[in-house]
Formats: sequence, C-alpha cells, structure tokens
Amino acid sequence: MRIGIVTGSGTYALPGFDGEARAVETRFGPARVSAGRFADIDVLHISRHGDGHARLSSAVTHQANISALKQLGADAIVAVTVCGATDPSLELGSLVVFDDLHFLANRLPDGSLCTLHTEVGMAGRGHWIFDGPFAEPLRAALLDAAREVGHPVRDGGCYGHVDGPRFNTRTEIGQLAGAGVTAVSQTAGPETVLAGEAEIPYALLGYATDYANGVKPEEPTPVEELVRLVGESTGTFARVLTGAVPRIAQADLEPVGTHFRFD
Repeated sequence: MRIGIVTGSGTYALPGFDGEARAVETRFGPARVSAGRFADIDVLHISRHGDGHARLSSAVTHQANISALKQLGADAIVAVTVCGATDPSLELGSLVVFDDLHFLANRLPDGSLCTLHTEVGMAGRGHWIFDGPFAEPLRAALLDAAREVGHPVRDGGCYGHVDGPRFNTRTEIGQLAGAGVTAVSQTAGPETVLAGEAEIPYALLGYATDYANGVKPEEPTPVEELVRLVGESTGTFARVLTGAVPRIAQADLEPVGTHFRFD
C-alpha cells in the first residue's frame, strides 16, 4: 500500500520522513511529490505550499497534486490543515477529525470549477455521490492515533473551505458558524472533492490555531499566538501521522460513495 500525505502551513517537510522529491507531470501541470518511507510504510508526501510557503492558498495546484498521487498509485490520502475555529467550544491547540464539508462554491483558486472532469466527452466523466465525504477507516485511524499520543481530539465536525489569501470578516464567519461549520481554512475543500472523484479514500485532520473573526470578540486570538500554534502543529501532526499511517496500511479501504458515470 502507498499512502499519500498532504501537509499545509507550517509543515513543509514531514518530520521523520525519509523521501526524495521530484516533479511529477500531470495533465494539469507538474506536482512536486516526495516518495519514501514514513513509519515504515511507503508514503507519497506533498507540501501544498512548498518550501518557504512559496504558494499562497490562492496558488495551490490542487488538480495536479491529486492527479499526481493517483498516477503514483496512492491507495489513500490523509491531509492535515491548521484552521480557525468557528465553534467557540473548540479548544485552541486541539485536533479535529472532520466528518463533513462546507464548500458551496466548489471552485478552484483560479475560479474554475473544482473537478477532474474538465473535457467534454472525456472517459469516466460523471457525478460523485456520497453521504459523508471523508473515509471512515481513515478517520478511525487518525482518531485512534491522536488518542494514543494523548492529544485532545474531536471526533467529527464540519470543515469549512474559504477562499484566501485574506482572512474572513465577522459576518462571513457568523454565516459559516450558523451553517454548522466547526473550523475553516483555505485549501482542503478542493482536495476533498478531487480525491473523491479520483476514487482515493481521503480524510482530513485539523489543528485549531485561532478563533476566527468575531467568534470570541471579547478575547480575539493575537497573531503571535496563531503563529506560535502553527509552529506547534508540526510536531503534533507528525506524532499522530506516525501512529495513523501503519493503521491505515492495515485497513480495509474503499472509495467514498459511488459515481454516476456516463462512459
């Protein structure tokens, strides 16, 4: 089994990972993928933003990233993201293993629709149909691993995708909170959808670094605290993934949902 790991802000290299990066050509352009071993399992690692956060969220090449993992034989993808809490009961520094998605726009950073089915009449085109967008065996592996290392983790929550690179207004965050969103960030919506279309089981682990705008108006999160927690997230993600990856390698995996295809 080969497991894809996608990391975001603050985690540009995966601690404990022995791998070599190379450019993988896809029909959506190149993606930089590191192949190697992590927790004694074959892993394919992608840093969304690249070294030094070269790509802001508005420049992440989601279609190329997921296509590259598909081409290289990824059997599953686990992704991590630092996020802003829209639920005031979510403790900063804690983890969330999301079980639902709010991504109404369904668009990529350049404004185009978020899909792998980009050509008229292309083979395999169709509609992804699902109940929950995240793979339950992967969610279970992440939860078990977080509990094993003793880190606070919430089982379930709605991930809200927002467009960057700016942060959101109080009104926007209030609307998302009213819709049931638990936490937001700027990259994982397209990943979830594209992995689903590619029939690769996918799960998302969030780390709360701040309370989003207006969530706690009496005590807004200082930028310095956000930056500190982004730095702390790297080690936490590495410890949880170290426990989760071997569990995923032993799991019985299937694509999430099904597809209504026309060809």
